[in-house]
Amino acid sequence: MEKIVLASGSPRRKQLLEWAEVDFQVLVKETPETYPPGMAVTDVPVHIARNKALAVQPSVDTARIIVAADTVVVLGEEIIGKPRDRDDAVGILSRLAGRRHEVITGVVLLKGGEEQAFADRTAVWFYDLSQGEIEAYVDRYRPYDKAGAYAIQEWIGVVGIQKIEGDFYNVMGLPVSRVVRALRKWGAA
Repeated sequence: MEKIVLASGSPRRKQLLEWAEVDFQVLVKETPETYPPGMAVTDVPVHIARNKALAVQPSVDTARIIVAADTVVVLGEEIIGKPRDRDDAVGILSRLAGRRHEVITGVVLLKGGEEQAFADRTAVWFYDLSQGEIEAYVDRYRPYDKAGAYAIQEWIGVVGIQKIEGDFYNVMGLPVSRVVRALRKWGAA
């Protein structure tokens, strides 16, 4: 039996842990991605990740480690969530085009009564993007399940991102090298 439980249905997080050769299983419980008003933006993804981990904890043996994560995109001080629909996705990408934003992923690891929690921040700069480029991306890739309406590993990231400061994989949804180091603290990676 795997020692690790990934409390996320994200195919990108699953892929990153597979690339890191971590042996795990996926277990997800529907969890609202809400947070208290006025919470600091860096605390929001950790709060949501903790709720995801706690939701699956009753179904997991206490000797196993639960890994949960949540990613938010922040423009200025505003959290940009997942787009509601096509128009919202086009609007979000139009706001991000030509500007700097941050991607913050909160990670919570639970093992029995112990917890490790952290947030990883990556700054991302987009080139200016035309309306046609944005609409073509949205229509082809349908980024409705992605914070900020984009995935760095897709076309828009390849041609539209000018530079990043920080962990590339954090922008994909999991700062996997930090997760592996946290798992090692508990002898599990």
